[in-house]
Amino acid sequence: MLKHLYIRNYALIEKLEVGFENGLNIITGETGAGKSIIIDALSLILGERADTEAVRKDSEKSIVEGTFEISRNKNLKVLLEEQNVDYTDELILRREVSVKGQSRCFVNDSPITLNILKNIGDLLVDLHGQHEHQSILKTETHIDLLDDFGGHTQLVDEFYTAYKRLLDEINNLNTLRNKENQLREKRELYEFQVNEIDAVGPELGEEERLENELKILENAEKLNEITAQLYQLLYEGDKSAFEQLVQSRKQIENLARIDNSFDESLKEAQTAEAVVKELAAFINNYNSKIEFNFEKLENIRNKLGHISLLKKKYGGSIEALLSYRKKIGNELKLAENFEDEIKKLKILIEEKRKIASEIAIKLLSKRKESAKKVNNSIVKVLSELGIQTSKFETRIDNNKVTDVEGLVRLNTNFYETTPKGIDFVEFYISTNIGEDVKPLVKVASGGEISRIMLALKTILAKSERLPLLIFDEIDIGVSGRIAQAVGLSLKNLSKFHQIIAITHLPQIAGLADVHFVVEKIEDGKRSYTNMKQLNMDERIREVAKLMSGEEVTEAGLKSARELIGIK
Repeated sequence: MLKHLYIRNYALIEKLEVGFENGLNIITGETGAGKSIIIDALSLILGERADTEAVRKDSEKSIVEGTFEISRNKNLKVLLEEQNVDYTDELILRREVSVKGQSRCFVNDSPITLNILKNIGDLLVDLHGQHEHQSILKTETHIDLLDDFGGHTQLVDEFYTAYKRLLDEINNLNTLRNKENQLREKRELYEFQVNEIDAVGPELGEEERLENELKILENAEKLNEITAQLYQLLYEGDKSAFEQLVQSRKQIENLARIDNSFDESLKEAQTAEAVVKELAAFINNYNSKIEFNFEKLENIRNKLGHISLLKKKYGGSIEALLSYRKKIGNELKLAENFEDEIKKLKILIEEKRKIASEIAIKLLSKRKESAKKVNNSIVKVLSELGIQTSKFETRIDNNKVTDVEGLVRLNTNFYETTPKGIDFVEFYISTNIGEDVKPLVKVASGGEISRIMLALKTILAKSERLPLLIFDEIDIGVSGRIAQAVGLSLKNLSKFHQIIAITHLPQIAGLADVHFVVEKIEDGKRSYTNMKQLNMDERIREVAKLMSGEEVTEAGLKSARELIGIK
């Protein structure tokens, strides 16, 4: 609901602040006072086109700001989250229009585009008059209105889920077919690459191991020479380290027989003797295994060279090379099984299509039933609202197509499909006797469209799709008994929606929950439009003026009280 409206420097408005309430908010005022100016200003924060001519004379810019309570508006919450706008239960929309033609839009003080502002406005308000924010004049909304009336929301959600799953599988099939075409072109290349990599057969850690082997083979002579010398020094040569240690150990044994304080030193000498013996044995064994294998040396050099080339071609490392080999191997494996995979997907698609088709048939049947009820109900309510010779049709079209991808099938025919089913809904109407029905969006006049929307909203009263309805020209061509019916319809509708209505009719004004009057004030230099909320005494006088003009009589005041419901 709209809680607060602030307007500054717009047309005749210098500054205006007004708070609205739940229920039926009525605005009255003399012709030319500026009632429609207020609605025009409000339309700016709903995303309608800005006119620099509306900027008040001698002002730099116009500012319009509206505060809305949106706690129950789920669709708006989704939109705000999609646009990365912080969601709170209170939404502030602001529009600034400069004399230079610049327009800036804000939501909760964050700048947004005009298109986003309009999308937000479409989820907040239905504005009926000479404005674009009339959902009934957008053919794409007719299916939603019909579904609201029939209570088809759950079934529509079920269809959307089934439709999405069907499309996902079709996309998977298309992806697989594209891959098949790509692989057909790349298969020879992939087979060559697999053979090239497999011919070398690289393994994780192999490059490091081969490089170590290469280093050993390249230095075989040096290793042989050094280990032979070292073995002589440690064990076999004259005065070798082992011989010297044996002699030393024997002397320490002699000392230990005399003085047991040498016992620990004896153990250390024995350990040193064993270590040198073991070390000498290792070196001798190593020396015996040294290879002078030039063929193996050349093979390792060749393999390392091949690995290096493969790394450069396929990723820069063994890990990347092996990952690429796995990938193209899987691609080739897939290429060999395309027919099986495609067959499986086609079976799955038909299963998903069958589910979606069954739900689409149910939806079509439900919508046809609801359409008959809507048609009868609208004609009845329109008659009560003064359009007595109307004819109303809810047409449901289904378009056959030849392309089967992603579409619902009924019997042997495929149909154009949207996330809402296979049905395309449009309202048709005739408001004059003898005339054929024509699309509603083309034939209804301003006053009629307001009453038609009022009729639709009356039979869809509990829908919360749009929480605020504004009627700018609801009483065009209406008087007497019909005015009372229009007023009662608005009053009943205000139990489920916040209503703001401009009227000249006392029968409608008398039913207000909140009554505002718009006045034009002149100070000799400038004209100003002002708007104020009336107390009960002021309401009675204003309703009386609507009945009898400026001269308010006691009889007029009495009649006004009766209309308002005061005894």
